Amino acid sequence: MKLALIFFFALALHAFADLVGSRPNIILVMSDDQGYAQMGCVGHPWLKTPNLDALHEKSLRFTRFLVSPTCSPTRSAIMTGRHDLKNGITHTILERERMTLNATILPQVLKTKGYTSGIFGKWHLGDEEAYQPHKRGFDEAFIHGAGGIGQAYDCSCADAPDNKYMDPVIRHNGSFVKTHGFCTDVFFTAALGWIKQQKDSGKPFFTYIATNAPHGPYIAPEKNAKRFTDLGFGKDQAGFYGMIENLDENMGRLAEKLKEWDLYKNTVVIFMSDNGTTGGGPGAAVGGKEIIPGYAFFNGDQVGLKGSTDEGGVRVPFFIRWDGHINPGRDIKTIAAHIDLLPTFAAMAGAELPKNQVEGRSLLPLIEDKAGNWEDRYLFTHVARWPTGTEPNTQEFLNYGVRNQRFRYVGPRGGGNPKKKQAAAAQTGKGALYDLDADPYQKTDVSGDYPEVVQKMNAAYEAFWKEARPLMVNETAPMSPTKPFWELYEKQQKSGGIPDWSPPSL
Repeated sequence: MKLALIFFFALALHAFADLVGSRPNIILVMSDDQGYAQMGCVGHPWLKTPNLDALHEKSLRFTRFLVSPTCSPTRSAIMTGRHDLKNGITHTILERERMTLNATILPQVLKTKGYTSGIFGKWHLGDEEAYQPHKRGFDEAFIHGAGGIGQAYDCSCADAPDNKYMDPVIRHNGSFVKTHGFCTDVFFTAALGWIKQQKDSGKPFFTYIATNAPHGPYIAPEKNAKRFTDLGFGKDQAGFYGMIENLDENMGRLAEKLKEWDLYKNTVVIFMSDNGTTGGGPGAAVGGKEIIPGYAFFNGDQVGLKGSTDEGGVRVPFFIRWDGHINPGRDIKTIAAHIDLLPTFAAMAGAELPKNQVEGRSLLPLIEDKAGNWEDRYLFTHVARWPTGTEPNTQEFLNYGVRNQRFRYVGPRGGGNPKKKQAAAAQTGKGALYDLDADPYQKTDVSGDYPEVVQKMNAAYEAFWKEARPLMVNETAPMSPTKPFWELYEKQQKSGGIPDWSPPSL
């Protein structure tokens, strides 16, 4: 009995051990355009996600985790620990998705403490060579180009030509390879093979699995899409939901291998998404008929989708699991954000932060339930995406948002011609304020009840913008006359061809 009690208390002390400098392996999985509500564990009425549901149960969950409204901005904030505008990111294309070279990014920070890092899937922070992940601290880079497989624009942002979700061509450490299988399956297989190589090296590793799923085009393996087409869903809907269920299967593969390789004891696993749910794929109505009675669309009652500064545009799941070190089953309602990942991972690694760069906070005090009086703060959002050549200062007070623990301020919305945007700002007035403690689904504008809150939020935002504007380094960049991925692909084809990729033995 006495020995059992000693063992119990030893376990309890271990579970509450200080995580600073603990140097765990870190696996970050981030889906694309999934948003907060597209999982069974948060109440989705028709998706089946047993593996994500299991991770949810075994994790600590941040239920108010906030990111940017679109892809590249969120990815840059994770890499640098600061808001996306300060990374030069004001779009997802047009040379404005390139993350400034004047930043020290996450794998470089972790490398100072002996970590090796690998990325698998979507980078979307610059396709020109200097911006590529294998040039910026990642030891292993297995990626597609642009913002999606097969995408190409009239600028440098372009994937390998004519690329497809099935059997995609992937850039592996600077050279193209031809893979076989569905893209998400391929990314997880490559990541698992690399993890297997690292697990016995004695060095901690950082694995970043950033799937392009369920981003459009909405194409899923037939076995995953069929369940939805059989139910009566349309092609795009079946593709969107089929991709999520395929992603869930791969989360199951990851869980099985981590257990088999006995890695859970020294590995942190995180799952999140990059922005709110897209409006293109979700839904349960075809031809005006609801396939699932009572549901034409499901977004967990949230207002806003990808591309908006509403809660539904920027709130995502955030599950963090580390068996024996992080107590599972707890929901943290304190706001946290993408800018917090670099300082959190750096604290775990015992690494110093880049000077004069990081705006986020280490979340370890919240994770360890030792936060005490956690100071409130403002988080800033701007949709950006103004037309190239527009002076950003003319867009400062359109399509922006400010969040603290209690309130969300949604600024005036506008679109199209910059002059019309200014008119829209005048017409839409002062935006809207929502008390998310009392009104989590943004039903009632309370700006008239709390004018002082609006004033303080806007004053903080103006100060933020003044800091960010000089760092928007891509605004006058000329469009690239070439597509680097296309050029490199054609050069490799002529010099030796595109070899088949050999999947690792797992």
